[in-house]
Amino acid sequence: MESTIATAAFGSPWQLIIIALLIILIFGTKKLRSLGSDLGESLKGFKKAMNDNEAAKAAKEEQEKQDADFATKNITEQQATEKKDSPVESKNKEQG
Repeated sequence: MESTIATAAFGSPWQLIIIALLIILIFGTKKLRSLGSDLGESLKGFKKAMNDNEAAKAAKEEQEKQDADFATKNITEQQATEKKDSPVESKNKEQG
C-alpha cells in the first residue's frame, strides 16, 4: 500500500532518473551548481534578515519596558524635593 502511494506521488525511480538526466542535459552542471549555491545564499540571507528583525523587535520591547519604569521615592525624599522647589517658586511670585 505504501509503495503505491509513494509511486503515485513521486513516480517510479526510473522516471525520476530520466527527469534528472534531462535537466542536467538542458541546463548543464555548471549552471545547476551556481543555481544551487545562489539558492543557498538567498536562504541564508533570508534567515539572517528574519533573525535580525526579531532581535530588533526584542530590543525595542526591552527599551519600551525600561522607559516605562519609574524610580520610586520615599515620602521624605518627596518632601525634600518639594522644600527645594518652594523657595524658588516663592521668589518667582515675589518678582512677578
